Amino acid sequence: MPAKETPFVPSTLENIDLALYKWTTELQLATITNDGFKDVPVIWLGTERAYQIKNNKELRDSAGKLKLPLITITRDSVAKDPNFKGSFQADLSETNDYRGGAITIRRRVKQDKTRNFANADASRVQEGDETRRRKNSKVVFEELTVAAPIYVTVMYTIVIRTEYRQQMNDLVSSFISITGNRNSDLIDNDGWQYEIFIESDYTENKNVDNLAEEERMFETKVQIKTLGYLIGEGTNRIIPQYAVRETRAEIRITRERVIVGDKRPWLNNDDFEFKE
Repeated sequence: MPAKETPFVPSTLENIDLALYKWTTELQLATITNDGFKDVPVIWLGTERAYQIKNNKELRDSAGKLKLPLITITRDSVAKDPNFKGSFQADLSETNDYRGGAITIRRRVKQDKTRNFANADASRVQEGDETRRRKNSKVVFEELTVAAPIYVTVMYTIVIRTEYRQQMNDLVSSFISITGNRNSDLIDNDGWQYEIFIESDYTENKNVDNLAEEERMFETKVQIKTLGYLIGEGTNRIIPQYAVRETRAEIRITRERVIVGDKRPWLNNDDFEFKE
């Protein structure tokens, strides 16, 4: 069965954002509301407010205010930290051609060309040696190479907003317990995996103590540190995002000859064997 070709999606800042958003939504946090036990919606704050009002009408009341409880995510900063490096410590330059590529992320046997080499060797088998089992050492591989990853540290803030204390207790307890005794977890999207670290302090704000007329609200901020990486320059990359190359199965070095005086000992010696 032929291998299924899938488009290559590079690791970008948007992909890291989506990975964290996906991780947060998959927590499936829920609590008791005035309408019963319901899942708490998750909103990415990078979206324009007008777009949210138009496409997420269920998140707002008739006055346009957000309904609580609610979880929001925002990206705070991106840092290229020289102290943070992943598996590839060296500054790997890309191949100096129009295709680029520095590291191999996928490799498979090129069946048709490997079969051609095997058939060619089989056709040169000497008489009487046809049934001997032979190993084909001339294998052609197809390799997928990409640019070396650039490691970055991305900071996010997850804000939990609720109307009641019990709702906040339910949601914060889930955030604390979801990773067990660790403060770290793995997130992924489009085949790329990143590591996140949840800050140990959960900052809480509330307005129930001042007895003002504003809407009652509890708010807790969760800081997330993400160790990610970027591959390529995204849409501004001039050369392809990835390169597909075939490996060499055989290297031949031709016999060097001089212009004059080249001795050919096999001409007058029947016992001397020479292969061109």
